[in-house]
Amino acid sequence: MNSDKLTIEISPDGTLKTSADSISGANHDNAENFLRNVATLAGGKSTRTIRTDLPKNVLQKALQEHMKDGHTHGELDSHKH
Repeated sequence: MNSDKLTIEISPDGTLKTSADSISGANHDNAENFLRNVATLAGGKSTRTIRTDLPKNVLQKALQEHMKDGHTHGELDSHKH
């Protein structure tokens, strides 16, 4: 059984960096709410960026799958294929 995983890195200046591999549909909303709460509680500027360490075809498939139901994340909107 695969598990969903979020990785959170805390840099010396206090910056939080979170990355995730595939998150199941069952946990997607939970992950979104968790990350929004962390951003709110941490304060400061919050940004999202697309991972650049994935092969282009994997990234495109993930974006298409992710946005099937109209769910988007701001910066990801400009990357619709």
